[in-house]
Amino acid sequence: MNIYFSCSLTGGRSDQPVYEAIVDYLLATGHEVPTAHLAHPDVMAVEAVEDAAAVYLRDVKWVRECEALIAEVSTPSHGVGYEVALALTLGKPVLCCYRNGARVSKMITGNTEPNMTLGRYEEVAEAVEAVRRFLETQAGG
Repeated sequence: MNIYFSCSLTGGRSDQPVYEAIVDYLLATGHEVPTAHLAHPDVMAVEAVEDAAAVYLRDVKWVRECEALIAEVSTPSHGVGYEVALALTLGKPVLCCYRNGARVSKMITGNTEPNMTLGRYEEVAEAVEAVRRFLETQAGG
């Protein structure tokens, strides 16, 4: 399955180990993840040289082409919110994972769109388990 992984870049990178665990799981289970580079610790240096318009066009194209979007939303990010809304508008299934106790926007936690799934977690392994369950429901749907 082609999965767009979304996470905070400029909003903060404190959840990077969670991003990496999710992407590693997706790749290990055979999924295509065009945004896998976002989980790497050095992504800010790589993305800093990218033109804003080129990033926008690239990322919107990838959201349009994906079969599902998985976002880690514990750290607020305008870009992640935009990508989640775009995917939902396009009818894509979306999973938003967040750390228990994180202050997540009510636009995410209160969203009742049928394609929206939330996954709250305490430990990294629980975030990966939320991803596994989400993908299982997509395969069965």
